[in-house]
Order: sequence, then C-alpha cells, then structure tokens
Amino acid sequence: MGGKQDGDEACGESQGKPAKYDPSFRGPIKNRSCTDIICCIFFLAFILGYIVVGIVAWVYGDPRQVLYPRNSTGAYCGVGANKDKPYLLYFNIFSCILATNIITVAENGLQCPTSQVCVSSCPEVAWTVEVSQFSQNVGEVFYTANRNFCLPGVPWDMPVIQSLQQELCPSFLLPSAPALGRCLPLLNSTLPELPGISSNTSISQGISGVLDSLNARDITVKIFEDVAQSWYWILVALAVALVLSLLFILLLRLVAGPLVLVLILGVLGVLAYGIYHCWEEYRVLRDKGASITQLGVTTNLSAYRNVQETWLAAVIVLAVLEGTLLLLLIFLRQRIRIAIALLKEASKAVGQMMSTLFYPLVTFVLLLICIVYWAMTALYLATSGQPQYVLWAPNASLPGCEKVQMNTSCNPMSQPMNSSCPGLRCVFQSYSSTGLVQRSLFNLQIYGILGLFWTLNWVLALGQCVLAGAFASFYWAFQKPQDIPTFPLSSSFIRTLRYHTGSLAFGALILSLVQIARVILEYIDNKLRGAQNPVARCIMCCFKCCLWCLEKFIKFLNRNAYIMIAIYGKNFCVSAKNAFMLLMRNIVRVVVLDKVTDLLLLFGKLLVVGGVGVLSFFFFTGRIRGLGRDFENPSLNYYWLPIMISILGAYVIASGFFSVFGMCVDTLFLCFLEDLERNDGSPDRPYYMPTSLLKILGKKNEAFPGDKKKKNK
Repeated sequence: MGGKQDGDEACGESQGKPAKYDPSFRGPIKNRSCTDIICCIFFLAFILGYIVVGIVAWVYGDPRQVLYPRNSTGAYCGVGANKDKPYLLYFNIFSCILATNIITVAENGLQCPTSQVCVSSCPEVAWTVEVSQFSQNVGEVFYTANRNFCLPGVPWDMPVIQSLQQELCPSFLLPSAPALGRCLPLLNSTLPELPGISSNTSISQGISGVLDSLNARDITVKIFEDVAQSWYWILVALAVALVLSLLFILLLRLVAGPLVLVLILGVLGVLAYGIYHCWEEYRVLRDKGASITQLGVTTNLSAYRNVQETWLAAVIVLAVLEGTLLLLLIFLRQRIRIAIALLKEASKAVGQMMSTLFYPLVTFVLLLICIVYWAMTALYLATSGQPQYVLWAPNASLPGCEKVQMNTSCNPMSQPMNSSCPGLRCVFQSYSSTGLVQRSLFNLQIYGILGLFWTLNWVLALGQCVLAGAFASFYWAFQKPQDIPTFPLSSSFIRTLRYHTGSLAFGALILSLVQIARVILEYIDNKLRGAQNPVARCIMCCFKCCLWCLEKFIKFLNRNAYIMIAIYGKNFCVSAKNAFMLLMRNIVRVVVLDKVTDLLLLFGKLLVVGGVGVLSFFFFTGRIRGLGRDFENPSLNYYWLPIMISILGAYVIASGFFSVFGMCVDTLFLCFLEDLERNDGSPDRPYYMPTSLLKILGKKNEAFPGDKKKKNK
C-alpha cells in the first residue's frame, strides 16, 4: 500500500491486508454474478406480501369515512345520493360537547348523540321554532321557508311538534360555516334563546374549542391564493437554485483550493474573534470583581454570564480549539491538498457525466411512490370494516320506549318511522372490528411500517450504488474521457438491479431495523415521559444516543459497502468488510477528506439557499424597483409564504445536487486508496490517479497514458 510509503499509518493484520495487483482489473467488474440471493428472494417475497396487504386493504377499506362526513344513517355527504349535499348539519351541536369530551367525539368520527343530516349549504342566520308554530305542519314552517334541514322522507303534513319530538327536524338553527365538511356555528354570532339549553360559559368554551379550525380554513384559503398568484416566480427561484448548484459544482475544479483556504481561514478568524471577545468580557468582569464565589450555585444559567470565571473558561476552550486546529493544519497539510485534489477530480467527473446530477429525480420519484403506497395502504387498513347500525331514540325514558331494546342491530333501509317510541331510528354506530382483517389490523400495520422503512432505504441504497458504479468507471478509465464507457449511468443502473438487488436489500434491512428500534424507543419515551424518574430518563437518553450512533455508523458502512459492490460485484458482507478495512488503513485521510468535503458542501448549501432566499425576499416584498410591469411582484396576503417555499425548494435542490457530488467524492476516494495499494507507477502497474495527485504524493507513472493498453494488445 502507498500508506507506508507516503507516511500514512502502518497497516496491521487487524486492519486487513492491502489489495493485491490484478492485471485483469479495468474498473467496475462486468462479468459478475448475483449476490445475496437468499436475501433477494426474501426481499421479493416481502414485496409480494406488501402488495397483497395493499390489495386486502383496498378491498376491505373505505377511506370515505375519513374524507367525507356521515349522516345519522351512515350515508356519506357529498357522494352518491348526497352528491349535491356536501355538508353535515348537527340538529343540536351542544350535545356533542355536553355528552362527552372532544377527544372522544373526534375518535368516533365527530359522531354526536343527535340527528345529523346532509345539506347543500349551511344555515346563514339564527332561527328558533316559536311556540305558535308547534301546531303547524312541517311544510309550512320548514319547506316553504326554504329551510331544507329535516331528515329525508319527513312528510309535508307532519305536525311540527311531532317532528321535533322525534328529532326529524331541527328545533333551532345557528349561523354556521363549513369546516371539515361540517356546519359549525360561528364564534362571533349572537346565540338566540334556545329551549332547554343554558348559555353558561362551559358551553361557549366547548364550542370555541370545536370551532378553532374555522380560522385555519380562512388561512388555508389565503395560502392557496398566494401560491396561485406566485407559483411562476417560485419556479423561477427554484430554477435559479438549480443553476447556482450546478455552477458551484462545476466551478470547484477551478476554485476548490482557494475556497477551502478561505473557509479554513474563516473558521480560524471566527475562533480568534471569539477569544478576543471572551477576553474583553473577562477583563471587564475581573475589574469589577464579579466572581463565582459571590454568586454561588444557582439554577439560573443566565446568571453565570456575569461572572469572570465563565468567560475565562470560554477563552481557554477557544484557545485550545484554535491551537489544535493550527497544529492539524500544519501536520495534515499534505492530506488537505489530497482532499482538495479529489474535490477537483470529482468536479471533473460530474462534468463528464452530467446525467448523474439529475439521477436524484429518479430517487425522488421512487421515494414518493413508496410513501404514497404506504399512506394509502395504511389509510385503507384503518378504515376497513362493515358499518354497524343500531336502534336509537333521543329520550329512551318516554312512554312507548320501554319495550324497545336500544343499541340492537337494525336495517337502515327500513327506518322505524311509525314506532310508538318517539324519535326511534336506525342510526350508524361504528365500523365492525370483528372481521379477519380487523383482528389482524395491528399486525398488518406493523408489516406496512416495516415495508415503508425497507423500501425507502432500498431506494436510497440503489441510488448510491448506481452513482458509485458510474463514478468508478470514470476513475478507472486510464485515458479520460476516451476510456469512459458509453452511458455509464444507465449501465450501472441495469448492472445494479440485475446482480445486486439482494445485497442492497440486506443493507437496507439492517438499517431499517435500527431505525424502527429508534422509533419504538421514541414512542416509549413519549408515553412514559410524565411518569419517569431522573434515573429512568438518563437510561432512556443513553439508549437513544446509542441507537443514534449505531444508525450513523451503519449508514456510513452501507454507503462504502455499496461503492465496493458497484466496483467488484461481491456480496454485502465481504464488500462492507473490505471497505471498512480499507478506510481503517487510511483513517487520517478519511477524517480529513470527510471534514473538508462537509465544510465545502455546507458552504455551497448556504450560498445557494441564502442567495435564493435574499433574492426572493427583495422581490416578493417589492424592494426591487424598475423591472417593468412584466416583472412586478404579485399582490399577496402573506409575502413570507413564497419566500419560505423558495428557500425550502432551494435546499432540496441543493441537497440533491450535492448528494451526487458527495457520492462522487467518496467513490473516487475509495478508488484512490485502492489505486495506491494495487499499483506502483511501473509500466506494468501504472497509477490511474490524475497528475495533480501524483505530484502531491511525489510519485509518477513510468508509463505514459496509452502505453499500458498498447502493451496489453
């Protein structure tokens, strides 16, 4: 390995043996075989089962109970026979508050112990049935006055008093507005005198809690209006983010060195200013005599800002960091130069294969499909079950209701309209939970969650392995760009799917299990937070920290394993082992390259997101003048909305582009380390690395580009 020869760490047996020279190696292996076949079969069987779960959910589920409100008979408002009646009206909405708490009402689909009817529009004015109208019929009081709020089938000539006793028609109406598909009273309306209902504060407070969503609806309408007014300019801002990201990556080959130098000097400057500021604060407090001995021990942490010992400790910490960073720069300057050279080479690789920059769109589409499929499957599973109907009466203690067995099953198509019990009806109660699907609902949902995590991680692994194969073909091309394969990205995609689906599934499964364990731990912590003692909280925090570290390590190991899979075509375990050992033999280079790359990409994201954010702010706030009428900023309710959308979109675009660049850097780095171990610069074993890296390492190729190929011929 070049590690011993160029001053890197000596490699022992515990870190594996260096890669040996292979005269037949010409980059990513083309003659390869399928890897991790058992895991591939298991993954495909799991996907087949996942599809079966989706089919079962689609057959038994009914998402309309979430999307549409139901009337008293269980019929949906806004669909079918009630297509022209999209809103649900509660005859006595106060019963929703008085009968139970709002949480229970919400869990029951906002079903309340009162008659409910689908209506075409919500009441606009307050109205109450007067005593003089009790003797009139329903047609005169309701239908002729265009109050079409009675239950379907109530005859014209039915006495009003009878319709009120049986709750076939409402005894009062309140000015309402639709929210969540239901007519809910307006908060600012004056309530009329309601018979049998007190106007105490608890009722008013309860209604206020139910109606909070009305203000949210108005905001939602305004948000949609703003998006409709500014969508064109949002797309322009996203296009600017795309161009800036692309330019930043392509220009790194020219400015990577100076940019890294500026960023390092910036970090040193910030630390130096921090030392100066803390020293000035310490000096002022020292002259005043403010000491921690005067303050004592307190839980008010802000009080420690006024004692000299706090600032002295800050000076010491910052000075140690500054000195450590300077020493690292002095002793690791050659490795920093190697990192900069690899960044320049990565920029060239991306420039040679521009299609790789747009591969994140493929990943995004696949991720979107996985998320949508899981969401629809979970929704259909949660709404599976047959509707159950029971007998119900407003007042079961009235004469004639004693012999009726309430809450027994009934047929909603034959309503007991002429029963001796006033108001007896067959109403919707809930959905059945006794079927096979309902009994297995929890297990099916767990299966779906595992499917979500596994498929998402597999899609991400596919993207990493495909990009690694494409960029490896660039590095191992002896003459660039002549020896770069035609369509390297598509070739890598087909090769990865054909041979390494099982290996990707293996790595994705390991990561998914750790992530699910973290989710379960977060759920337990949230449930037990109120009852925990300090010791239990400390233990829980330690477990969460350990799982977080484990997840980060597995992501790092998987990423490098996929690179080795893309190059050599071996199974996941062997590739992970080889990648880990190779990195451990060059641990200092790994740390330096990782930190330099992170610093550079962080600066790139700040540049793209900050630039788009500033331009969006000045444009949408109307601070850019003289652009002409075609470029005037739109009139908006919330000018910050398109700005936030533009910033979020710019961050997503920059992250997509820079993730490709980061994968390119990691791939070229592993290839560079393999190149150092495999070759020695002789005519038979020339280096594949660029001339800039050879100069930094003090090496050279005895064979000129092309000599190796001629000799092999």
